[in-house]
Amino acid sequence: MVSNGQPDLPGRGQLRGLKVVEFAHVVAGPLAGSLLADQGADVVHVEPPGSGDAARAMGPRKDGHPLWFKVAGRNKRSVTLDLHHQAGRDLAHRLVAWADVVIVTLRSGRLRTWGLDWESVHRINPKAVLLQISGFGATSSQADAPGFGKVGEARSGVVHLTGFPGGPPVHTGFSHGDSVTGLMGAYAILAALHRRDHDPDFDGEWIDLALFEPLFRLVEWQVIVHDQLGSVPERSGNQLAVAPAAVINTYRSRDDEWITVTSATLRSVRNIARLLGLDEERFMTARQQHAGRAELDDGLRAWVAERPAAECLEAFAGAEVVASRVFSVADIADDPVYAEREDIVTVDDADLGPVRMQAVLPHFRQRPGQVWRTGPALGQDNDLVYRDWLGLGADELAELEKHDVV
Repeated sequence: MVSNGQPDLPGRGQLRGLKVVEFAHVVAGPLAGSLLADQGADVVHVEPPGSGDAARAMGPRKDGHPLWFKVAGRNKRSVTLDLHHQAGRDLAHRLVAWADVVIVTLRSGRLRTWGLDWESVHRINPKAVLLQISGFGATSSQADAPGFGKVGEARSGVVHLTGFPGGPPVHTGFSHGDSVTGLMGAYAILAALHRRDHDPDFDGEWIDLALFEPLFRLVEWQVIVHDQLGSVPERSGNQLAVAPAAVINTYRSRDDEWITVTSATLRSVRNIARLLGLDEERFMTARQQHAGRAELDDGLRAWVAERPAAECLEAFAGAEVVASRVFSVADIADDPVYAEREDIVTVDDADLGPVRMQAVLPHFRQRPGQVWRTGPALGQDNDLVYRDWLGLGADELAELEKHDVV
């Protein structure tokens, strides 16, 4: 168990010594920073005095304490700073000069006003890597238009593909677009840092990432299929729109559990046919299996409905049919595989005591990261960052506090 009571003691990991400042709120930018912080980077999360990051007010609470930010803000330093004051902007520029990486999610016009656009950041710190996340990208005609993750999901093509035939397009039940953008942003930062460490002519880097682009990149086949065949794949329920497999679906068991069954090879489909008592000879080729998809799907639905989930899963395992119960978070919390992988850790929180959350992922065996603190209190690290790291004197910091700049 690790403690939240030592704000000057960072975690271990692959990125010890990396300095990051984020002028970013809620999901995409902060998640990019969080992934770096999980691996030991010193990440300074800049928040407006009084209100803080909007994520602090989102999601369920316990005893008045918001739970989401305990995870979203973990392993970071929280400082307050009002960028509407010139003194606040001056201090922001000192943070930029200190950092290796700057993460921003403000609109292009506001970034220019506050001196956090690429040209300003590059002038202040020529070696800095800037990750700029926006709804539509800094080079588009909508650079200053507001954008959120769900709009990015819709624009990416993913939502068009999600749902059942004839039904409405469906978003996932979490911040899918924002989260994937944060993941791609962290990857991009590390790519830029690799070049910095190997190119003597490195002159900084500007990563310009729109919220729709990461999911758009992940649906690898959609553009080439449209370009070469002129077709537009439609919603296909639990089936993959271009899947070679004959069976991918969810089925309800007799005891009201849901089970996912998937097949990705000719052999795995024949295993399903054998389990259902069907003639395997009718499902030998990909064409035969595709033609028999409805028969296999209907057969599995009826077969699963007659049995409790545990019996189904035992039979699937014996027949070498790939399947799983559809897990809720309660299932995850009790699952032995998650426990064996140590994918959930317990962390001491100043408000709630011991809390459980996701471990640092992926696992590094030689120098793993760790969760060394939950999301800090607003402005908890003002003294550490401004006085000890940036070198502000006590009088200077007191003056900033007096005028509500920090």
